[in-house]
Amino acid sequence: MKRIGFAIVLTVLLVGCSSTPEAFRITGELTGEVENGTKVFLKTTDSLRRNMIDVDTAIVENGKFTFSGTSEVPELYYLFVDGVRGNSPIILENGEISFKAQKDSLAFSKLRGTLQNELFMEYLEESRTLASMSRSMNDDFRKASAARDTATIDALREEFTELQEKAKNFDLDYLKAHPDALISALILDKVMAGKALPLEEIEALFEAFTPEIKASKPGQRVKEQLERAKATAIGTVAPEFSGPTPEGEVLALNDVKGKVTLIDFWAAWCRPCRMENPNIVSVYQKYKDKGLHIVGVSLDRKKDDWLNAIAADSLDWNHVSHLQYFQGPIAQLYNINAIPAAFLLDENGVIIAKNLRGKALEEKVAELLN
Repeated sequence: MKRIGFAIVLTVLLVGCSSTPEAFRITGELTGEVENGTKVFLKTTDSLRRNMIDVDTAIVENGKFTFSGTSEVPELYYLFVDGVRGNSPIILENGEISFKAQKDSLAFSKLRGTLQNELFMEYLEESRTLASMSRSMNDDFRKASAARDTATIDALREEFTELQEKAKNFDLDYLKAHPDALISALILDKVMAGKALPLEEIEALFEAFTPEIKASKPGQRVKEQLERAKATAIGTVAPEFSGPTPEGEVLALNDVKGKVTLIDFWAAWCRPCRMENPNIVSVYQKYKDKGLHIVGVSLDRKKDDWLNAIAADSLDWNHVSHLQYFQGPIAQLYNINAIPAAFLLDENGVIIAKNLRGKALEEKVAELLN
């Protein structure tokens, strides 16, 4: 009896210790005439999310393949099949992951087995249902229009308006309902980049995430963006920076601050920026002798483009650029993901306004300097 009791206790202890998986295993199944020896590639994106990086390779045998490894936190990866267009997103987290797909429809794969992949599937299925309903309504609307069925047309318009509202709020509603889902962090990362919500609301949504989701790559990106956004909020001292001038020297913000300073993020390729430049030139000419200073921060890639635009638009003020597009250190420091973007500083370097253009810019500068 003592031996049996000890065995039961040991079994319970072992089960308890192994309840949290320490590695992942992807069991994949492909249908649709996939030859033995076909390669399946597991990939992720680089730190800028612009290029794919190979992580591992598996070989298909009788339509099946496997990957295994460890993942400290859930992360989004992609499966590619050699010679097949498209890819299938998959969330790597420790545990048994089942993957099934038709060779020519990788985007419609089925993922099962771990929490994050189940949540991901739930999100995709609900999203696809909304898209299918929209297509169906469009078809019904075309048929009703052809038949001049005004009653049906009016009813469909009302339904379609409701569906559009639901679709518009779908991502945000899912995010709020699933603070434990990696897809929620990916959604919030997109929302943060698009500045679609007030900073305070984004921060509250982030704080609601589970520790695991906060620690994920998209969670960390949101955290970093929040920190940078708070560092450039109205009422804070503008972060100090320096950068190369057109002459190849180094210019620091602190060296060129005036009674009022405009930090203008722009680029030669940015049409809205170029259209706004004449207004900035006009304001500068009126107020430069009263203490208005401007620092142009270009997001160009090519020096010739930058210099030619400065000359063409008569931008007779200080300029800096690392010629690194949105990845330049100043753009990153100020959390710039769209241009034109501008910060207006008072004589103490405190940010007092953002993104003023046209008449609004001149009125604010006049208020401060007249």
